[in-house]
Order: sequence, then C-alpha cells, then structure tokens
Amino acid sequence: MPKSPTVPGASREVPQERDLSVLVPVCNEEESIAPLFERICDALKDYGKPWELIIVDDGSTDATLANVRKEFARPGLDLRIVELQRNFGKAGALQAGIDAAKGRLLVTLDGDLQNDPYDIPKMVAMLEERQLDLLCGWRKSRQDGLVLRLIPSWIANRLIRKITGVTIHDYGCGLKLYRTNILRQIRILGGMHRFIPAWIAGVVPTSRIGEMVVNHYPRRFGESKYGISRTFRVFLDLLSVLFFMRFRQRPGHFFGTIGLVLGGLSGLMFLYLFWERFILGESIGTRPMLIVAVMLFLASLQMITTGILAEMLARSNSDDINYVVRKQHGREG
Repeated sequence: MPKSPTVPGASREVPQERDLSVLVPVCNEEESIAPLFERICDALKDYGKPWELIIVDDGSTDATLANVRKEFARPGLDLRIVELQRNFGKAGALQAGIDAAKGRLLVTLDGDLQNDPYDIPKMVAMLEERQLDLLCGWRKSRQDGLVLRLIPSWIANRLIRKITGVTIHDYGCGLKLYRTNILRQIRILGGMHRFIPAWIAGVVPTSRIGEMVVNHYPRRFGESKYGISRTFRVFLDLLSVLFFMRFRQRPGHFFGTIGLVLGGLSGLMFLYLFWERFILGESIGTRPMLIVAVMLFLASLQMITTGILAEMLARSNSDDINYVVRKQHGREG
C-alpha cells in the first residue's frame, strides 16, 4: 500500500532568505532554455524583492544541462541547478526543487515555454491580496491538441473535481504559486503532482486555494512528454487520491469494512448450510455455496489483516524519497 504524501508532524519553516523561488523542472528542453531565461528574468526584473531561480534537470540526455549552466554568466541572476541522477519524472523533479527552495513563496512553471512568466507578479499580488496558500493557473484558452490533450484533460479535471471536492478548473497547469511552508507539509510521490490542490486541501481549508486565468502558448520546440496513455494513469492515480483523502488516517476502516461485509456474507451462507445439513438432513459436501462461503471467509480474514497492517504503516514516520540528486550547481561550480 502506498504511503500518504502528508509529512508527519508540524510544518517545516522555510529560511527567509528569498521572497520568491521560481522552480522549473526540465527534461530534454535544450532549445527552450535561452528564451525561457529571457522571459523569466524580464518578467521579474521589477519584482522588488530577492528571488531565486531553481532549475531541476530531470535526467536530460541532450544539451539541456550545458545550456542552463551557460546562464550563470547572466549578471544579477540568483541561479541554482539541481541535477538528478536519472529521470525520476515530474513529481520527483518538483520535490527535489521544493526541498532545495529558500523562498517564502514558490512558483512552479514548465520549461517548454507554454507557461507565461509574466503572469507570476500578478499571481503573487492576487495570492497576497486574497490571503491564499495556493493559487493555481487556469489555462482557459489552452493551446494544445483537441483529441490527445484537451478532451482527456477536460474529462480528468471533471473527475478530479467531483471526487476531491476542490473546485479547480485546471489541475494540470504547471503554473502554480504556493506558500512554501504549506507546500512542505506534503510530499509529491509517484504521479501525484497532478493532484497537489487536493493534497493541499488536506492541510488547509479549501477557501485558501484559488485560481487565476493565465496565458498559454503553443509548444515551440521538441515534443510533448505526455500522450493519451497518461489519461489512463490519471484515472488509476485518482483512485489512490480518493483512498488517501477519505482513509489516510484510518486505512483499517477501509479494509476492515470490506472484511466485515465479506465475513457477514460468509456467515449467512454457513448458517443456511448448517440448517440444510443438520435440520433438513441434506448433503452439502458438493454444494458450490460451501466453496463460496469458505472463500469469502478467507477473503474476510485477509482484508481485516490487511487493515491492521495498513494501520501500522500509516503510523510509521519514515519519509519517502522519490529522487536522487547527482550534484547541485551554483556560480562557484
């Protein structure tokens, strides 16, 4: 059973060295790096408070890392690079950047130039004005393919809203702004980066989660990392989200309830067979119902035992690590 992404204990305070951390996970985006840096630096040139840029290289096999390192020559840019040992996926890359961030606020955006860095100052202003802990971007005019991207995304977003109760229109938008100390109360495991608003809703009221319409541009370089197969993975992940949101603290209730139902059905069958064998004198040795009753009884025991083990695991305090850093790069090398 996967562990809950919630980090046990109190929130971890963020060193107040920067006001804003800009986190960009990249993988094989060599052509996008130079224009990406130009847009981010131009968008935040009048920010007025210290900010940093964190690039997480998620196992790129092209010149992405080399092109990012060239940006150390850009004057006045507080840049750090987190180089992962291999490709861990977007969730692992985001978690690596979150753990490295020093800002009071943290904004994430994709490295493919489809998100607009010029939206960041407006998002910061809205988050502060409305006293939010999370502000999600909403790609209302999304520039992606209809069949492979827009329709599956529309279906997935409706399902996620229905199941989680967090009314965000665009769960998949990479442009999101957080209060870093709130974000660090959860851990992003597996493909769960799509459900961050739902996880955040587990530690703060949904009234402190908002959204803002943001710009979205067609992809200029390379190919999308996502296809139609992602839709099916989202549905499977959604089942995990539903389980964690309703039974995270008491998983024994989930498995125990199933076990008790199966045990109850088994008990009724055994009572009926007992009546037929000892009251009516019928033979039950070859009755299919006897086999079904035994199987339901065994399944009941297994579910109850699984619930007990799940309760024990839920109370363990070990942190999950879903990335390995090869090296962190700074101006000094």
